[in-house]
Amino acid sequence: MRKEERIKIIIERLNNEYGDKVRVYLNHENAWQLLVATILSAQCTDDRVNIVTKDLFRIYPTLEDLANADIKELEKVIHSTGFYSAKAKNIKGTAGILVEKYNGEVPTDIESLTSLPGVGRKTANVVRGNIYNIPSIVVDTHVKRVSKRLGITKNTDPVKVEFDLMKALPKEQWIAWNIQIIALGRSICKSQRPKCEECFLKDVCKKVDVANNSKK
Repeated sequence: MRKEERIKIIIERLNNEYGDKVRVYLNHENAWQLLVATILSAQCTDDRVNIVTKDLFRIYPTLEDLANADIKELEKVIHSTGFYSAKAKNIKGTAGILVEKYNGEVPTDIESLTSLPGVGRKTANVVRGNIYNIPSIVVDTHVKRVSKRLGITKNTDPVKVEFDLMKALPKEQWIAWNIQIIALGRSICKSQRPKCEECFLKDVCKKVDVANNSKK
């Protein structure tokens, strides 16, 4: 089966299984809250971030409040997300720049977003896709692992994986891909002991195909 045909089948099944509606797992009410939550999500679960941001956004309800936050107090609030010192510095710095340079608005272009402290392409694309509905591919650990197993990329570098997926997937699927693959990666295509026999993509998966051929 040609790669293009496999990808078409994969997309159809993912849409059938999970739907194609955008649904980010981080709780937020606006663009800057999602940006902050995504910065906090580095090396931390979404569930933990959602617990922390419930208090964080209550204590600091505006960007101005975050920009003027006492760094030690901010560290205490986000402590349980890990790497709290660097995250607090980045969040405070980003909030200050958004207030001073962008009048409190989160920019839409990738260059401006990635110039903010603690904001890489992954974080920028979360905001671009989920807030501004700009076709963007977010490469996290699940997307990188599962996309490689499915044979859509051979790379492990997140930026290279992102561009591989941009070439392989139709634009209208870019935003949904991340949400769908996270769901698949958490439930079936796990890092350790993937449940290949239970997977609805096993007949079009390169990892399963390679494993089956090696047994012959």
